[in-house]
Amino acid sequence: MGTRDPVSIRSAGPGDAAAITEIYRHYVLASAATFEESAPREVDMGRRLEAVIGRQLPWLVAEQQGRVNGYAYATPWRERSAYRYSVEVSGYVDPEFVRARTGTLLYQALIDRLVELGTHSAIAVVTLPNPASVAFHEKLGFVKVAHLEQIGFKFGRWLDAGYWQRLLDERPGNRVLAYTSKA
Repeated sequence: MGTRDPVSIRSAGPGDAAAITEIYRHYVLASAATFEESAPREVDMGRRLEAVIGRQLPWLVAEQQGRVNGYAYATPWRERSAYRYSVEVSGYVDPEFVRARTGTLLYQALIDRLVELGTHSAIAVVTLPNPASVAFHEKLGFVKVAHLEQIGFKFGRWLDAGYWQRLLDERPGNRVLAYTSKA
């Protein structure tokens, strides 16, 4: 399978938990892209997937020739009901496909879904320094809005985190609720 084969983007389901877990495991164990220090088990990732879908938020996977090679999803930004139009977005791509536009296709599809849901604000948290992730988010219209110094400790060092935001709908509250608030 080559990186030039057609990519399809679809909603994730319970059967995707194993592939998602394997992709994420690389980032947990070999990078500071996530502040998680122990790779979750497949059953744990399955629960996360169910929780996102249960909130009627999107979790998408990229697939080439039947193989999942990336994913992107949205979670509630905060639990208070006033935040119901805001989400945190995240995504990871199999390292073999990082430069194959898979991440861009996933995020564009995710943003389209969020707009359909009436989401107003999408927020991405980026471990810093990470010039590739910064460039990726800015290419997709995200703007840096915050920088937290020495907020996480991983691999024996303090790491910063930056917040990038993209407003998806300039008129708050003019569509259906973005997701079901529990607060």
